Amino acid sequence: MDIRTDFYMKINIAIVEDEDQAAASIEQFLEQFGREQGSQIRIKRYTDGTAIAGAESDEYDIILMDIMMGEMDGMTAAEKIRERGGDAVIIFITNRTDYAIRGYQVDALDYVLKPLNYLSFSRTLKKAIEKLNNRRGQKVVISTRSGKLFLDAGDICYVESQGHNITYSTLRGDVTVRGRIQDVEENLVPMVFFRSNKGYLVNLRHVDGVQDECALVNGKKLPVSRSRKAPFMAALTRFMGES
Repeated sequence: MDIRTDFYMKINIAIVEDEDQAAASIEQFLEQFGREQGSQIRIKRYTDGTAIAGAESDEYDIILMDIMMGEMDGMTAAEKIRERGGDAVIIFITNRTDYAIRGYQVDALDYVLKPLNYLSFSRTLKKAIEKLNNRRGQKVVISTRSGKLFLDAGDICYVESQGHNITYSTLRGDVTVRGRIQDVEENLVPMVFFRSNKGYLVNLRHVDGVQDECALVNGKKLPVSRSRKAPFMAALTRFMGES
C-alpha cells in the first residue's frame, strides 16, 4: 500500500539569519529533516529582515527567522509580513525569550533557542507542517488492486484497522484496502490524525465531542483507550486552539 501526502513532501522555507554559522546549521538540519521525512525542501536564505519583508507573501510556507539582526530585526519583519497579508508559518530562532507577547501579536508558531538542537528543531518543524496541513487541502494517495485513489485528507473522518484490512471512513463513503495501521499512522499523524486506540486513527477535525470513553466522530462512537486518553485530549485541545 502506498500512502503519501503531496504538500508534506514539498515545502518552501526561508531562513532569515545574519550569522553564517547559524544559517549553515539551520540548513543542515533542514536537509536532515527532509531526508528523514522524504520531503522536498526548497531553501532560500536572507541575511536581514528587509529582504524577507519585501518577498511575495505566498512564496514561503515556513519562515525561520532570527530576531536580533542589523538593518531590520526579525520581529519588525514579521509585523510587516502580517500587515501585507502573508500567512507563512513563522518560527523565531533566537537566544532571546523576552519577545513572547510581540510573538503572539504576529502569530508566531514557536521559538527555537540557540544553540540549536536537532530534536527540538525537528519537533517544532513538524508542528509547523501540522499547522499548514490544517489550513490547506491534503491529498492522500492510496494504491489498490485496480489503481490509485486520491482522497482529500479533510474528508477522512477516521481510519479503522481490522486484521490486514484498512478502512478509510470518509464523508463520501468507505474505502477498504490491504495494509497496516502503523504505516497509515506514520503518514496521517502530521495531518492532525490521532491514534485513539490500537484499531482507530481519528481525524481531529471531525471530533464532535468525547463521551463514555469514546470520541464522537461523524455520528459514531470510537473507543479511546485508557492509556491514550490524556494525550488524545491534549492533542484535541491543541488542535482546537490552533484552528
